[in-house]
Amino acid sequence: MNSTHQVTEDRAVTLVDAHAHAWRPETARARFREGLTGATARVAAGHTQANLISVPADWAYDMLLFCTRNPKPCPVLDVTDAGGWTTSLADGADLRTDLPRYRVWRDGELVDEPADVRAHWRDDLVSFLIGCSFTFESALSRAGVPIRHVEQGRNVPMYVTGRQCAPAGRLHGPMVVSMRPVPPRYLSAAIRETSLLPAVHGGPVHCGDPSALGIEDLDRPDFGDAVDLEPDDIPVFWACGVTPQAAVMASRPPFAITHAPGQMFITDARDEQYRVV
Repeated sequence: MNSTHQVTEDRAVTLVDAHAHAWRPETARARFREGLTGATARVAAGHTQANLISVPADWAYDMLLFCTRNPKPCPVLDVTDAGGWTTSLADGADLRTDLPRYRVWRDGELVDEPADVRAHWRDDLVSFLIGCSFTFESALSRAGVPIRHVEQGRNVPMYVTGRQCAPAGRLHGPMVVSMRPVPPRYLSAAIRETSLLPAVHGGPVHCGDPSALGIEDLDRPDFGDAVDLEPDDIPVFWACGVTPQAAVMASRPPFAITHAPGQMFITDARDEQYRVV
């Protein structure tokens, strides 16, 4: 993976509007529909965010099986009917317009990054909404865990790992992870809080040396932005919902639409709905 797959450069939404954390989900979606773009960490805080991937109906079973076999990076929150652009997770929302930015893929190649995909939409597309780790950041903050990428006004860094996902039909590819630096005194809290939210990736897949995941340089993420670590920070890695995009690049389906990494669909669901006790 290389910089040609980097997300289009957008300022974080939280920098565009200092009150974005307090927006209602429908307000956030309306702003995105009007053309606002940017990373959505802490936007409409407390409301569940989701990754998007839309594939032709004849690839939908492969995608569902891929998600079932790889629940850590691909926890499914909803699946639409073929051609449908609505979801039970957000009343009145339009999956074609209500994300900040999208990616359009043909034969595994990125061909466009629009803010509206109505011109690309097809009647045979089945859309999958997959849990996003931005959802557990409110829990991390409540536990006192610093969120470095939010503090620094950047998109979360994401890396393609050397770990291969379980293949499913025609789909295969590596797992993608997001990374958040965590001070040692908060490491147990970070693991505990995220493990209680398995529908949005759950606990970390690795803590510490990035080379154990096949990551050579933390300063060169495959998606998102590099973040600055404090001297004692431990890099902590969570499975990431960009994994289906890595599968698209590896498996080369004829067509797909996804969210741009870090620019998520904001649902009406509350984070606590997905917290296990």
